[in-house]
Amino acid sequence: MILKKSLFTSFLLLIMFWGTSYAQQDAQYTQYMFNTMSVNPAYAGSRGMLSAALLYRKQWLGLDGAPTTQTLNLHSPIRDSKVGYGISIINDEIGEGIVQETYFDAAISYTIDVSAAGKLSFGVKAGGNLFNLDVERLRQREGFQEAVNTDNIENRFSPNFGLGIYYHADKFYAGLSAPNLLQTEHFDGGNNDANDVSFLSKERINFYLITGYVFDLGNNFKFKPAILSKVVSGAPLQLDFSGTFLINDKISLGAAYRWDAAVSALAGFQISDSFMIGVAYDKETTAFGGTQFNDGSFEIILRYELIRAYKKLVSPRFF
Repeated sequence: MILKKSLFTSFLLLIMFWGTSYAQQDAQYTQYMFNTMSVNPAYAGSRGMLSAALLYRKQWLGLDGAPTTQTLNLHSPIRDSKVGYGISIINDEIGEGIVQETYFDAAISYTIDVSAAGKLSFGVKAGGNLFNLDVERLRQREGFQEAVNTDNIENRFSPNFGLGIYYHADKFYAGLSAPNLLQTEHFDGGNNDANDVSFLSKERINFYLITGYVFDLGNNFKFKPAILSKVVSGAPLQLDFSGTFLINDKISLGAAYRWDAAVSALAGFQISDSFMIGVAYDKETTAFGGTQFNDGSFEIILRYELIRAYKKLVSPRFF
């Protein structure tokens, strides 16, 4: 049984590794409605206060070497101005560090009033990513001994920048963004033949469309549907639908569906005015989701917000 699991893990890692050769996508999130800063720089400062969020995602529980993602976001408006700023750090790992990519960006936004309640923000971000590939550890896995013909890649830096727009009112929001506009290619630099380059990873442009609404059902009971669409060349269209019920502006319970990929359960709790915690569990609906090596995926997010006494919020922010 252990040998069978090891062979299956190596086979799956091989698929994931070579899958990045042609259409690597940005990290995916089930709780995207709380993690908008990671995909849209125009979101920076939109909550009207200093906001910081930590997110951890473990893909495919029970499978050794499955992908993990950690994110850190911090953003705030500049007092008495229409400008917001923020930073975002995303770390992706496959094979317990065999493949590692870390993104770090600084964002700035500018907001204009388009109606009595509506605001439209424009954002830009700049930064880059560090790519690491431990070929020696990769070759130790079954099936990789002759599959990879390259040297280790250590902290290879690739610059990038992104753009976004974001509209929000009291109960509605929508955003369109492209977080990384430069297509980065990681290749075997040891090959001197310019016509025979071995590409290990190609990161293409990901376009995001996010939208949501808050329905007030009365008796401190609200319903919050949301949609995230992600489009990238060379990969299927990704659509995420979610719906959560908010009780007394404190407890949220809901479900989500990733088109032709997974179903999810979501829960959150507003611990205090400053702290919120949210968790999500995904179960794949693909054939891989029914295997004995995949117990689903888990995600947890913790958000802290600095609410200053001099600036009372007229109404709570729901997104």
